[in-house]
Amino acid sequence: MIDHANVFLPQVYATYARFHPDKEAVICGEARRTWGAFDANMSRIANALIARGIGRGDKVAVLVGNNIEGLEVMLGTVRAGACIVPLSGLLTAAQLLTLVDDCDACFLIGAETYRARIDEIRAKLDKIPAGNFVAMDFTAPGWESYESFLAGASSDMPPVAYELEDDYNIIYSSGTTGLPKGIVQTHRVRQQWSYSNAIELRFHEEARAMTTTSLYSNGTMLMALPILFVGGTLVIMPEFSPKAFLETVVREKITHTFMVPTQFIVTLDHPDFDDYDLSGLEAVLSAGSPLRRDTKETALKRLTPNIYELYGYSEGFASLCKPHMHATKPDSVGFPVLGFDVKIFDDTGNELPRGEIGEICGYGAGMMKEYHRRDDLTEAMIVRAADGRTFLRSGDIGRLDAEGYLYIMDRKKDMIISGGFNIFPADIEEVIGEHPDVLDVTVIGVPHEKWGESPFALVIGRKGVTDTAALVDWANQRLAKNQRIIGAELREDFPRNALGKVLKRELRDPYWK
Repeated sequence: MIDHANVFLPQVYATYARFHPDKEAVICGEARRTWGAFDANMSRIANALIARGIGRGDKVAVLVGNNIEGLEVMLGTVRAGACIVPLSGLLTAAQLLTLVDDCDACFLIGAETYRARIDEIRAKLDKIPAGNFVAMDFTAPGWESYESFLAGASSDMPPVAYELEDDYNIIYSSGTTGLPKGIVQTHRVRQQWSYSNAIELRFHEEARAMTTTSLYSNGTMLMALPILFVGGTLVIMPEFSPKAFLETVVREKITHTFMVPTQFIVTLDHPDFDDYDLSGLEAVLSAGSPLRRDTKETALKRLTPNIYELYGYSEGFASLCKPHMHATKPDSVGFPVLGFDVKIFDDTGNELPRGEIGEICGYGAGMMKEYHRRDDLTEAMIVRAADGRTFLRSGDIGRLDAEGYLYIMDRKKDMIISGGFNIFPADIEEVIGEHPDVLDVTVIGVPHEKWGESPFALVIGRKGVTDTAALVDWANQRLAKNQRIIGAELREDFPRNALGKVLKRELRDPYWK
């Protein structure tokens, strides 16, 4: 009988190592790793974990920086058949304790940067045996060194049988509203991310893709998974800065990269931007939050015409506006990515026709398995279409136009209801963002005695900007009557999640308290 087994990502990588061992696989700063060495290190990690009894169903928490070793640990854990749980370096010790306990991790690998926070909560991490703490880049009592952990581990591919529904990773949501939820993604999901993004963004074996965001971030996988899937070369930025971005694109001949809107804004504003030849960029992906029209127009002219704007949520949906769509559908986020479908539902779960505004809900091979240990929240995410398919709610308000292009109006929770009118902050942000003195802007609803709440602008201005009254007057001359802002404040920065999305809840709370 012919074996119809699926080929899983760990096996795909091993094949590249066998046939192209000397080709560069991963680069980070001065460190460079060939496919042969990269694959061997993933196998050593996998075999070291297996030797300690870690395998299918086990959760491995990882708190490391942006480096090749961190990526090897993540993919090596998956190769062992275990489930990787990458944790944010922005979390406090108390938050880390909550998430490590929530995911049921039985093993932890940490870097020196985060050692103090882990040590602070270590006595309470009772699900992790004392011998299962590995130090990535330091030595300390109670920690096994990385070198000792790997000592004697084979570099051969371990004989692990994978299944499509095995847990690949748990990604914790960015926590824009309350406690982060553990999004469980399977091998099926991660394979779909790999091939769908590879096809849609035209990755190829000679491509050189660069990540600009943290390895623990789900958005980073939009570059890492497809480039490794096609056997290309991945370049990891240790830390983002506009100058480092521009230099790396030129030096490493980057063809594909991913940036969040904030990174677009500060990079385009860099005084030496025009000194760099960026003509080799074949695809620049924007995701994380909407790209304002003024920023997009500037990027298309000065950065590259090859901009792809992705809208999606980690739970399981994505749509893509491709370069040829910008001219005719500049405010759209395009069509569903390969393998996905989208529908618009009202608050009672009824599908709405094209043109009507409601909640965006998605379906497809990239849908999460569940929220870890939260059956109630998992069920609350589901809306069932007339044909019985289980679409996942986005929490975003949008519509489909007559041709099927998707438009995002705003976050459902961010919508301002003023005097009975629904006001979408994104519409106001588009207008204020066009002011020449505005670098970035976010609009929130604040209390109003007459209207209940009214729009209020928080602005990051260019150097020397001090007159918010003039800015308010300028904006209100261009806004509809019900959209007009009642005031504005200047800010140095906004609280953001890992993908640069503004945490509006943190900005609103002081006004409402």
